[in-house]
Amino acid sequence: MTVQEYTEYVKQGGSISREQALELAQAPLEELCAAANALRKQFCGNAFDICTIINAKSGKCSENCKFCAQSAHYHTGAEEYAMLDTASIVAQAQHDDQRGVLRYSLVTAGKRLTEKEVEQECESIRAVRAQTGIAVCISNGLLDETAYRKLHDAGATRVHNNLETSRRYFPSVCTTHSYDEKCAAIRAAQAAGLSVCSGGIVGMGETMEDRIDMVLELRELGVRSIPVNMLNPVPGTPYEHLPKLTNDDMCRIVAVFRFLIPDASIRLAGGRGLLPDKGRACFCSGANAAISGDMLTTAGITVETDMALLRELGYVPRKCH
Repeated sequence: MTVQEYTEYVKQGGSISREQALELAQAPLEELCAAANALRKQFCGNAFDICTIINAKSGKCSENCKFCAQSAHYHTGAEEYAMLDTASIVAQAQHDDQRGVLRYSLVTAGKRLTEKEVEQECESIRAVRAQTGIAVCISNGLLDETAYRKLHDAGATRVHNNLETSRRYFPSVCTTHSYDEKCAAIRAAQAAGLSVCSGGIVGMGETMEDRIDMVLELRELGVRSIPVNMLNPVPGTPYEHLPKLTNDDMCRIVAVFRFLIPDASIRLAGGRGLLPDKGRACFCSGANAAISGDMLTTAGITVETDMALLRELGYVPRKCH
């Protein structure tokens, strides 16, 4: 089928298969991106889901993910500290809330939080909810349903847990935990009443097939918020010499993802600052969400800059999936 025929097929409720997605990935870029943008408008309107993150616990991670500056396996010079105190977490949440940010995520390094750390984070979540209007998300590794229920009851609404890549390629990225463990954590969060934000990192040497397979897995898991990180090759990690993806690469990726899950929040995340246009073209190619502000260990794009761009593109900040 042509790109236009695929677009009409999806608009009528059709579900794109792996083979069809691979065919779409070869389509002329301008036509593909325009079609993906049309799908975004139909399924999501002009809503744009904007969030920020705070590095609530940094460094000394036991896991060997090859992209990560916080892994204890590599020497990157990343800052190391234990869980931030509640006052610091609340202060940043208040600052972001006042600037119109919709979601605020507490991100912690490590395979999972200890029981004591879960209780400490619950305290911080309750304080944020009491003192701001911002929604609280959490990214705490591979927790079980019991821990997720505690965090949910404290006021968290969403869990972030990236699959990172396809099942096939994942062992090339990390060997200290498995793909099945990630999927189990996602299901545990859903069982605890939390929505899930899960995507991956592109530019790690994976193929387009791997990217598509990752999104198909997310579709099967019922995930509707999909962060797309572009690899930022951090010195000291095994991926430090990998070439950076281009604007066109990223536009093609988010456009194909839009066809696969047309009603998703496709969220530009880490690495966006490396793009010459800071994501503008992607926001016209199917992407309709972003992490704003600084990332975990790298500088990001200011909330003020992003809000101005959203207004220019006709978006309205609003919580989506």
